[in-house]
Amino acid sequence: MMNSVWHMLRVEELFEKLHSTPGGLSVGEAASRLARYGPNRIQAERRASPWKLLLEQFKNVLIITLLIATALSAFLGHGVEAIAISVIVLFAVLLGFVQEFRAERAIEALREMAAPLAKVRREGEEVLINASELVPGDVVMLAAGDRVPADARLLQTNNLRADEASLTGESLPSEKEVAALLHENAGPGDRKNMVFAGTSVSYGRAVAMVVATGMQTEFGRIATMLQSVETEKTPLQKNLDKVGSILARAAFVIVLVIVAFGVFRGQPFIEMLIFGIALAVAVVPEALPAVVTISLALGVQRMVKRHALMRRLPVVETLGSTTVICSDKTGTLTRDEMTVRALYTSAVLVEVSGSGYSPEGSFTVPGGGDLPESMQELLLAGILCNDARLVKNDDGGWKIAGDPTEGALLVVARKAGFDEGELQLANERLDEQPFSSETKRMITLHRSDEGMKAVIKGAPEVLLAHCSSVRIAGGVQLLDDAMREALLAEADALGKRALRVLAFAVNQVSEVRGADEGMTFLGFAGMIDPPRAEAGEAVRQCLEAGIRPVMITGDHPLTAEAIARELGILRDGRVVTGVTLQAMSEEELGRSIGTISVFARVAPEHKLRIVDALQKNGEVVAMTGDGVNDAPALKKADIGISMGITGTDVSKEASAMMLTDDNFASIVAAVEEGRGIYDNIKKYLTYLLSSNIGELGLMVGATLMGIPLPLSAVQILYVNLATDGLPALALAVDPAERDIMLRQPNDPKKGIFTPAILALMLTGGIWSTIVNLSLFQFAIASGRSLKEAMTMTFVSLVLIQFFKAYNFRSERASILKRPFANKWLNLAIVWELVMLAALITIPVFRTPFGTFLLTAEDWAIVIGAAASVVPVIELLKWFLRRGFLGNGQQ
Repeated sequence: MMNSVWHMLRVEELFEKLHSTPGGLSVGEAASRLARYGPNRIQAERRASPWKLLLEQFKNVLIITLLIATALSAFLGHGVEAIAISVIVLFAVLLGFVQEFRAERAIEALREMAAPLAKVRREGEEVLINASELVPGDVVMLAAGDRVPADARLLQTNNLRADEASLTGESLPSEKEVAALLHENAGPGDRKNMVFAGTSVSYGRAVAMVVATGMQTEFGRIATMLQSVETEKTPLQKNLDKVGSILARAAFVIVLVIVAFGVFRGQPFIEMLIFGIALAVAVVPEALPAVVTISLALGVQRMVKRHALMRRLPVVETLGSTTVICSDKTGTLTRDEMTVRALYTSAVLVEVSGSGYSPEGSFTVPGGGDLPESMQELLLAGILCNDARLVKNDDGGWKIAGDPTEGALLVVARKAGFDEGELQLANERLDEQPFSSETKRMITLHRSDEGMKAVIKGAPEVLLAHCSSVRIAGGVQLLDDAMREALLAEADALGKRALRVLAFAVNQVSEVRGADEGMTFLGFAGMIDPPRAEAGEAVRQCLEAGIRPVMITGDHPLTAEAIARELGILRDGRVVTGVTLQAMSEEELGRSIGTISVFARVAPEHKLRIVDALQKNGEVVAMTGDGVNDAPALKKADIGISMGITGTDVSKEASAMMLTDDNFASIVAAVEEGRGIYDNIKKYLTYLLSSNIGELGLMVGATLMGIPLPLSAVQILYVNLATDGLPALALAVDPAERDIMLRQPNDPKKGIFTPAILALMLTGGIWSTIVNLSLFQFAIASGRSLKEAMTMTFVSLVLIQFFKAYNFRSERASILKRPFANKWLNLAIVWELVMLAALITIPVFRTPFGTFLLTAEDWAIVIGAAASVVPVIELLKWFLRRGFLGNGQQ
């Protein structure tokens, strides 16, 4: 029954189309339609069983390889290694399972937003029914405070305003009317004659006819989009899958080569098989899942302290690759607190400072001096024609009880030193006519010591049309047509600044009836939902970090443009509305998306299209939002960021990250942490794989040269444990480099292994191979025993890797720059050196590890050989800083 043009039908056509009457449906017809259209609730898609989710975790190539290595190690009697690898695998699998099991809860949150009961007319009588029993054609009654139970077309209204922020992003309640609209493609925010499921009535009453229920409502369409959005793997997950696949193949080839060569040279098959497996285990970074998880988990803890809560661990590193942040305006970039920015009266325009509901700010009067008397009269009118209250929060801040527009008038009066409580007592209210969408004005009647008067506020064009005089400095003057046009031009000028303009007038009368004729015009107040003070700085930091901010909002284009310019989001880009976007083809949007900085008046499916178009253009997209309308795009984005305070449950469940202070600036802190985490994972992999290349090169080189193997299987496993263990974990928590937010985002297409990283990895690994093969041959040639030569090579290999751990703390910076800044790495190296010394010097360890008590001369040779890797890598970094293999970085 869903029809996108219900808003274009007249009321009579609506009854005919839905075969209903003002008295509603009959009980029998309602039951028939319920059977036909189904219950008015959000349907959840069928989910995978927990067992299936658990089995999915074992499809990771690295996990499979490790399981094979575990089985072989156990079969061949290496129980300790088998248990250690099993624990790591189990940890990684369970973590992935828990994350996915909790991921798909957005639909449940949407269900909870449905109204439990609805007041409906059935056979001419008003009855309360479960909202799930509503059907198209039902006539429902709505009043202030009600949750709208279904999408409905308005039949009658009485000053109706609906809070649709969760659906459209509008910061103010939407004024509703009954008249048919002419625009077929009007978005939800522009359909003033309709109300939508899941929104609420903030003021007035209405009678409406249900036109869509369940999955056919705007909420239902969002739920459908949520179900159809596929969550892609993060760049890091893709890179690690690729690394795991390559290393698994490499491990298989190595086992075959080593075993074949050993058997060919007459070595026992079982001995060579154990040796080959030991080397294969050394090649496969079994600690990789744990190191990545620990790195992400520690990063998440740091993020919480900076007001960013991660809901899905793997997405943390995506922050480091983010190139575009699509941000909702209301409550994210702005305070969601209406603020008067300008006052106009007696040909004087006064600018007002301050932001939000805090009554702190100043007035800038042209030429200096105090506020003119006419301006004080304007502020008094704003206090009297007002139903809001300014109250203090428990935390000492301020909030508005009532309409935010009226609250802004109280705040600006407080800034001028007015006490609204005293003034309202001194000007007793006797009568009133509330604001309505038909009259577009509000009237209050007051009695004071000076007599009776009516105060009127409303739309400038409405009030000025009925004013006969105007307040000027020193008195009152008759209002002629020329002056009226000049005043309207002033109102238009304020409107072009994206300010919402209210006009004020006064009339010396004794009753409300007729008070809006022959009024004296007082002036204008221009207000706006202002940007957060810290949002501008956050936008600047984003731009410095190579991240392009894009505003996506359901608000008016003029308002969106003004806020975007003030924040620095809109510089040389374009502003595009939802209607224009709707008319664009996918190709046109793809070509234009890079030049558009602001999208205004958009619907939920528009946000999804925008994110999709950006992703197709190769962007890594972060999407911030707090409303139900943001949920599909939050889920589709590479990283969805919801608001913890003002965000709906739906947006929180669909997001990967939540800001606990609803502060756009916290995203910058999260990006910094994300980049640091990604850098540390790169450091770990560079260090680890460079070490593995050194180990492999040593063993394969010796095999090809036909000399004895320089290390035993146990020594290889120990080297693997020493390097994969504490030093690697310490690199995972390395402090971020100081220029991390002055770089361009990480390019996910390039992956972890950039030319610079490959150069560092290969140089370190190849130099380690050359040094250790040379050392082993030198030791044999100098008359030392095979055990002593193997021990010298073993110690040299471990020490080279420790030197490389410090070298690889930065891709380009010298090792001499803050060399010992990572206290955990310092502690790890000290501990490993103590353990290494124990293996060499304590007899009980020397037998199982096949080591020899080295002389002072041996130690001097070994340390000198190992330290030679430092100048080699420093020379490479010198070239990298000067632009070889990529952009230089001083």
